[in-house]
Amino acid sequence: MSLHRLYLAGPDVFRPDAAAHGRRLVALCAEHGFEGVFPLDESLPQGLSPQALAAHIYRANIAHIERCDAVAANLDFFRGPEPDSGTCFEVGYAVARGKPVVGYVPEEGTFAERIRRRHPQAAGPGQRDARGWELEEFGLPLNLMLAVPCRIVVGGLEAALAALRERLARPA
Repeated sequence: MSLHRLYLAGPDVFRPDAAAHGRRLVALCAEHGFEGVFPLDESLPQGLSPQALAAHIYRANIAHIERCDAVAANLDFFRGPEPDSGTCFEVGYAVARGKPVVGYVPEEGTFAERIRRRHPQAAGPGQRDARGWELEEFGLPLNLMLAVPCRIVVGGLEAALAALRERLARPA
């Protein structure tokens, strides 16, 4: 199999050890025959306003996705019972561009089950959240707008790499 470039989407860029963690993810990709692209690979320009820096990061990440063959996305809950919103955008962008996306979550279960287990304070009675809004329950591990167009695997990046290898080996 030829080397595929793989964009590593996820909230991992916010970790206190983001650069070191990114290097570990890229190394894991290499062990599995992928060229991993972690969004913190390049140094950020200095002297920009916060808004200009945000625009620079946006453009750089879009360019990374454009140059990659596929996306592996950490879709674990982040700052509450939903995946990181920036990661969700990147996943949607990649799907719209026709790129294969495999997301990974750490545990089995439907979206509502996972919320109840990990964020019980956010769940209410029946199929409602704590504010009375309906909890989505289609038997999928995440919101249908992520789980339908993407393959979602349980585990970490290694599980996603195995699923991507299988997906990329099939003829289009």
